[in-house]
Amino acid sequence: MATSAGGGARVELFWHRMAIGLAVFIVFGFLQFALRGFVDPVAAPFWVHAHGVAMLAWLALLIAQPAFVSRDNLARHRQLGRVGGLLAIFITALGIFTGVASLILDRFPPFFTPAHFLALTVTESLVFGAMVAWAIRRRRATDWHRRLMIGATIVILEPALGRILPMPLMIGWFDIPIGLIQLAVVGIVALYDRRTLGRVHSATKAVAVIVIAVRLTIYMLSMTPPVIALAARLAG
Repeated sequence: MATSAGGGARVELFWHRMAIGLAVFIVFGFLQFALRGFVDPVAAPFWVHAHGVAMLAWLALLIAQPAFVSRDNLARHRQLGRVGGLLAIFITALGIFTGVASLILDRFPPFFTPAHFLALTVTESLVFGAMVAWAIRRRRATDWHRRLMIGATIVILEPALGRILPMPLMIGWFDIPIGLIQLAVVGIVALYDRRTLGRVHSATKAVAVIVIAVRLTIYMLSMTPPVIALAARLAG
C-alpha cells in the first residue's frame, strides 16, 4: 500500500463507519416497520426470511472487511471476499425470485403498480449484482473496490427507505425522494474524496450516475407495455 500504516488505518476507518451507518439504517428501516405492526414475520414465506438473512450476512461482511484490512489480515479479507461474491449472486437471484413470487402471491405493497414493483425488484437486484462483480474485478484497485462495494449497497437502500418514507402519500413520484436520499449518501463519499484527494473520485461519480440511472430505468420500464403485460400476468 502507498499509504503509511496509520494513514491506511484512517482510510479503512471511514469505510468501516460507512458500512456501519448503512447497516444500522437498513436494519432500523425494517425493524421499525415490523414493530409498528405493518408486517407479520411469522406469516412471511421462507424465501423472504432467507433473503433477510442473506442481507444481514452481506451487511456483516461489509462491516468486517475494512476491519480486516486495517489489521493487515489480507488473507482473511480475500477469503471473505470469495464468500461475498457467492453471497452477492445468491442475493441477486433471490431478490428477483422474491419480487416475482410477491407479485404472484399478491404480497407486494399496494402503493406500487405491478409493473413498477417488477421493474424495481429486478433492476435493483441486477444492478447490485453487477456492481459487486465490477468491484471484485477491480479488487486490486482498492480505491475503486471500496467505492463500488459501498455503492452496490446504496443501490439497494430502497427497501429500507420504502419502510421509513410515507410511500402512500408519494404515489407516482416516490422515485425522486428515494433517489435524492441515495445521492445524499453518495455525497458523503464525495465529501470524503474532496477532503482526502482534493477531488471527487471517478468511482464515486460512477456510483452517482448509476443511482440516477437505476431510478430512471425503473420509472421508464414501469411504463413499458411488455413489462406492464408481464407484471399483469404474474399478478393474476
